[in-house]
Amino acid sequence: MPLTILSQAQLRPLLLSLNRDEIISLQQNLAQALREYSTGNQEQGCSATYQPRRTAITRKNGSTTLFMPASTGHTIGMKLISLQDGDTAGCAVVTGLDIPEAEKTSSRSRHGSRNSMSSLSSDMSEASISSQEGESSSGSISSSSKSLPPGCVNQQPVNPGLSNTLGAWPSAGSRDTSPQGSVTLLDEQSMPFALINAHELSPFRTALTATMIFNKRKRVRTIVVFGAGKQAYWHIRLALTLRGSEIKRVFIINRSFDRAAELLRDIYAPENSDWRGDVKFSALSSDFVEYSRILNDALNKADAIFCCTPSLQPLFPAEILTSREARRKGRLISAIGSYKPHMTELPPEILRDEVNTQSSHRHFHKHVKRSGVIVVDSLEAALKEAGELIQAEIKPNQVVELGELLMVRHATAGMEQETDDSKSLREWAERGNVIFKSVGLGLMDLVTGGDLVQLARQRSMGTTVEEF
Repeated sequence: MPLTILSQAQLRPLLLSLNRDEIISLQQNLAQALREYSTGNQEQGCSATYQPRRTAITRKNGSTTLFMPASTGHTIGMKLISLQDGDTAGCAVVTGLDIPEAEKTSSRSRHGSRNSMSSLSSDMSEASISSQEGESSSGSISSSSKSLPPGCVNQQPVNPGLSNTLGAWPSAGSRDTSPQGSVTLLDEQSMPFALINAHELSPFRTALTATMIFNKRKRVRTIVVFGAGKQAYWHIRLALTLRGSEIKRVFIINRSFDRAAELLRDIYAPENSDWRGDVKFSALSSDFVEYSRILNDALNKADAIFCCTPSLQPLFPAEILTSREARRKGRLISAIGSYKPHMTELPPEILRDEVNTQSSHRHFHKHVKRSGVIVVDSLEAALKEAGELIQAEIKPNQVVELGELLMVRHATAGMEQETDDSKSLREWAERGNVIFKSVGLGLMDLVTGGDLVQLARQRSMGTTVEEF
């Protein structure tokens, strides 16, 4: 069995060479996996009930390693991320989130039959997509199985903070928040066939996921991106590759103007002219004298907002997007940067405003449709790790997994005549206010990494070890 190795230096040229059709193909394969994750069963290997628990170990030197296993039913993957986050020595196994029984629904069971779409679309204010009892959407096995006991390292007790978040991440304000590590892929015989550097893969697959919803939006003329690292770069690049002919303006907002300027220099490199097009870019720093005015103006014009920072505080005041005037414009807001309960990129008021569909101001003329839900990649992982949701006290019945949303759209695509329910859902996804929060899944790395290995082999890229 040959082993294909993609180092960071080998993977980046491969990613940079991808054209629009190839990116869409990668998205379609990932979308199928996310649908199976949220709505499948044991026979479909991507199902949430078929994903092992994550484990984290922190050594005495403060280095934390996160182990993220995943399976598609045909292949198995293990992502290892190691970073210096200064935690106390110990280890932990992720446990299921304690969701009250009254707040659980059988949505996955209903959606598995692909015959019940009205639970999400018939009454957007009552949209309630949650996990079935016994299923964990944070990548854990059935709750009927016993959890692995927590362990210890060097006779040190388990660190409570680590067990709560399993966060192997750099500290806020670090130069680059993309995790260092690798992804190992195994075939149906459990033999390794690929080893991929995760430093570039992680931000790429995150942006690939976030732009799934973005690619369905009707209007994407103005984009605002918070951050200037790899996540910001790949969100911008994929957005322009997918919808560049429609995008006119991109604002890059970052605490350090030097980093934002560095990102701009990269974007304006001659080899990027094909996907950059004629888009006008602007870099903005909080050090600017008129920062508040420019920020307000940019956010009000924004059709899509991508938040890609490990911020401990909201990136902008809530009233910019919750004012009466601001509610007349539908926006996509994607937040992928925060990864611990005390972190947040979005003001809690914005999330509460989105899920509170019964307020009187909803009836004002020209106010766009609101769903009553926040879209996430994983229900339990997001409610356990996402500071935005935790601080806003978002409940399980106010969250819908991206995989379930994709399943409904997929099921309605072949209908000859669109129902009122599917029309309502489509209009919200295309024109309404949509908030997407991602904390990441090992399944994303496994599926996208496998596809990239195939492309690398077709192009004779990477290093091949014969008969590994």
